Amino acid sequence: MMDHLKLLSESDLNSLVVTRKDEIKFGEHIQLVPHHISIYDSILDLDVQYVIFGICEDVGVFANGGTQGASKAWHTVLKSLLNVQSNGFLKAKNIAILGYLDYTELQLKVASFDATNLSDIAKARKKVSRIDEDVSFLVSQIVKAGKTPIVIGGGHNNAYGCIKGTCLALNSPINAVNFDAHTDFRPEEGRHSGNGFSYAYAEGFLKNYFVFGLHENYTSHAIIKTMNKLKNVQFNTYEAVRVRKESSFNKELKRAFDHVSGTFYGIEIDLDAIRHINTSAKTPSGYSTDKARTFLSFMAKNTNAKYLHICEGIPEDDNDTLLGKLVSFLITDFIKAHGG
Repeated sequence: MMDHLKLLSESDLNSLVVTRKDEIKFGEHIQLVPHHISIYDSILDLDVQYVIFGICEDVGVFANGGTQGASKAWHTVLKSLLNVQSNGFLKAKNIAILGYLDYTELQLKVASFDATNLSDIAKARKKVSRIDEDVSFLVSQIVKAGKTPIVIGGGHNNAYGCIKGTCLALNSPINAVNFDAHTDFRPEEGRHSGNGFSYAYAEGFLKNYFVFGLHENYTSHAIIKTMNKLKNVQFNTYEAVRVRKESSFNKELKRAFDHVSGTFYGIEIDLDAIRHINTSAKTPSGYSTDKARTFLSFMAKNTNAKYLHICEGIPEDDNDTLLGKLVSFLITDFIKAHGG
């Protein structure tokens, strides 16, 4: 089942951590998973609360007509994350890094597809369904073992696997709050990065859903109409809060939290909601990094928060420290607020 899982090894770790005298880096104290013969047993035996893994794919983005590149985010983030400080604010010993789901062969196949060819798009969407199986299985094993998964990289199609996996592990539908410029609630037309939440909702894995920071110019009338019909689905728009000032950021934080926190829920961060961050849908107008961090810290202060998923970031080059630092801030903010 886990043919695509590549574990982070001790040698990989040592090659990425930059040690300095009188400093303790995150990578010097984190835990590693020894083998994937049984992911559940391996994770269960670790004395940690958080298990981090990456997803190296952007097939779902291609299948949705978006800009590819999110498959490269994990390695950029990992290098940055391993070199933050382990100190009184953040205890790395409570965290394990599993590794990543590697879809190199699948990416090469999709690279030969024509984005204007309907047959190729249909093929790509079938491949996204296969990725769903891996993500949902891995997340379910982590949650079942009593740990909190933190999932990095790939397209927002992977929200479906995070939601389904958590639901299966807990034997209960869950809620989700999504910091995003888009709903990702598009029709069930074959899996892609724009319909992870609509599929999860239709199949009974997702109960209450809140989209925080929707961009009015990029949300169709049909989707707004659909969402307005569903009492379990709520949203606010960036323009209503930050441009027209019809509501305050803090008031909307509370409204979103109240909508999802009554039972188990997942936290989704699509980096395209943050202005000037390179993503599959980069925006010049959106929330600041500080607002994104505030949102995440607020949403994480509850034991019902069962996972964090950060997606859609595209490194501008192999040394894109900006994206790596941003996602590392978000990961550590979540852990600090959640109790780690």
